[in-house]
Amino acid sequence: MAQPPDLLEVRDVAKSYGAVRALVSADLTVSPGEIHALLGANGAGKSTLVKILSGALRPDSGTIAVAGREVRFSSPVDARRAGIAPVFQDPALVPHLSVADNFTLTGTDRAAVRPWLDRLELDVDLAERVNALPLALLRMLDLARALAHDPQLLLLDEMTAALPSDYADRVFAVMREWRDRGRSVLFISHRLTEVREICDRATVLRDGRAVDTHRTAEGSEARIVGAMLGERAARVDLPMAERGPAAVPGARPRLEVEELVAGRRLKGVSLSVAPGEVLGVVSLEGQGEDDLFLALAGDLRPKSGRVLVEGTPVRGRHPIQAIRRGITLVPSDRQHAVLPQRSIRENLALPLYSSMRSWGWISDRAERRAVDKAVEELEIDMRAAGQAKQLSGGNQQKLTIGRWLVGGYDVMLCFDPTRGIDVGTKHQIYRLLRQQAAEGRSVLMFTSELREVRIVCDRVVVLHDGRIVAEMPAAEADEERLLHAMHDLGPHDLGPHELGPHDLEPREAS
Repeated sequence: MAQPPDLLEVRDVAKSYGAVRALVSADLTVSPGEIHALLGANGAGKSTLVKILSGALRPDSGTIAVAGREVRFSSPVDARRAGIAPVFQDPALVPHLSVADNFTLTGTDRAAVRPWLDRLELDVDLAERVNALPLALLRMLDLARALAHDPQLLLLDEMTAALPSDYADRVFAVMREWRDRGRSVLFISHRLTEVREICDRATVLRDGRAVDTHRTAEGSEARIVGAMLGERAARVDLPMAERGPAAVPGARPRLEVEELVAGRRLKGVSLSVAPGEVLGVVSLEGQGEDDLFLALAGDLRPKSGRVLVEGTPVRGRHPIQAIRRGITLVPSDRQHAVLPQRSIRENLALPLYSSMRSWGWISDRAERRAVDKAVEELEIDMRAAGQAKQLSGGNQQKLTIGRWLVGGYDVMLCFDPTRGIDVGTKHQIYRLLRQQAAEGRSVLMFTSELREVRIVCDRVVVLHDGRIVAEMPAAEADEERLLHAMHDLGPHDLGPHELGPHDLEPREAS
């Protein structure tokens, strides 16, 4: 009996953006009833391939076949008719329209969406405007919309990167259900534990080419990392043996937050960050974490409470005032921080221009020296130097951090800074944050990947229902203890958790 054709077959697909070759010769096959991982470092070409498969981009060359029949997509509508539905890394929703209007805009039947909203346990008013909703909920709405079209192949680009664990579990349940129905899922993720646990096979892209395809199993993480990084693999010295000095004992806090109330969820938070300290913040989705960081950055006006830097209250209620007091924000959504049409150098040098208080000459030499240092420290890919939008997601995130290395700061607010970033780039960022602390700066970092707490942070606080419900040294913050606190289950009866030999390795949160 003849074998049925592969659901998806990609052969020699190439795509360039000017001088940047995003895909050189990509190959991929996805079988019916399969969850297939598409992996690679940032800039390997994963998102470009997903956009081609979804009809958002046209390839320069190569062939694509669906169920044995060659196809050419001129638009997302063509891909949807062929049975392919994507959920992109950034929500494909118009921010100033309501949820219902966004569904209508893509020809999605609201009656078909409603069962999936219920299945995903999403309590949302369809009349609500998209820009009033948190990122995690927008990702889930994108998923519900894609499922409503009943696709043969579901494309999930970093679907779980911005999701708390309860949302991620619902996504995994749907993926398994889709496989059980004989449908398929193409799943992009940098969380290798997820890949091992839920995917049947994995294809690794490097430099625009497929370099490995294999069945996932226990221990396949090392093979994946080696294929992703190639020659770089030897340079990813991942265990954080040298943490750098912790905060100076007895030092006056650099940042103090006193009973801060802001937005819809933050109900009264007090915390402090010392010079040379990385303070972690963890929570489930929607516990006030967004409001806390936006209020500290000056993007959200507090209702009450105080913010002090070096003991002096921050009076202004605007990002400019926060920046002038040395408080800078690295948001999780890099699209909000990068000037996409401008060059890498212009993006990095922006704080030098914005800090000018009067007209005057800018030292080209000093600017060039500061920018070159940031590019070298962060290993920013300069092939797309003309426009930041041509950079991969990981390099764009480096850009948002490098900007403040050029401009200078005292307190860096990092909101999920490694979301959707490959393992090598993550550890560049980990080391950079530890280096900044060793130089006496202060970092407040929210992370959705709980294992990062013990890699990067000195202490961690847990938010629940707009308040801090737990605080502990990072060395004691194993995932079980953190999850217990995040659900506000009362005092945890586990004894002190000793660090094992592998606890500081680059394992991904499940």
